[in-house]
Amino acid sequence: MFTRWIVRHPGAVVAVPLVDGPRGPEAICVRQFRAAVRREVLELPAGKLDVEGEDPDAAMGRELAEEIGRRPGQLVKLASFWNSPGFCTELTHVYLALDLEECEPPEPAKAEERHMTIETVPLADVDRLVAEGTIADAKTIIGLCLADRRLSGDTPNPGLGGR
Repeated sequence: MFTRWIVRHPGAVVAVPLVDGPRGPEAICVRQFRAAVRREVLELPAGKLDVEGEDPDAAMGRELAEEIGRRPGQLVKLASFWNSPGFCTELTHVYLALDLEECEPPEPAKAEERHMTIETVPLADVDRLVAEGTIADAKTIIGLCLADRRLSGDTPNPGLGGR
């Protein structure tokens, strides 16, 4: 017999919002302070599934509007993954966000969003940025790699499906 502590998490969404750049596709990322690691982290727009009854697609649209001021014309599900199944129930749904249109955020910026900055990352630079540690966030690495595979014609399996 043993005791296991489990963190119950409502789940999350993350998107790779793509725009055309001078050298090819670029992902719109955010840089924000993360207290757990005591530093700013460059990551893809993401958020918790913390609105009662909201499905992941709708949550992703809301998070994109809140964090980068854009709505996707097309949202393509790439996969779902367990973040850390040894102790946490968090399941993250990964999307490709295309045909972005500028929009007003649905509400004033929350505390964690006020100091967020927006940066674009050329997909051609992702391997280098991961190798040098500029991008070190797992959901961002997973999302960018899946987006790159999708754009190259190697379509990944959507993972855990409807879970």
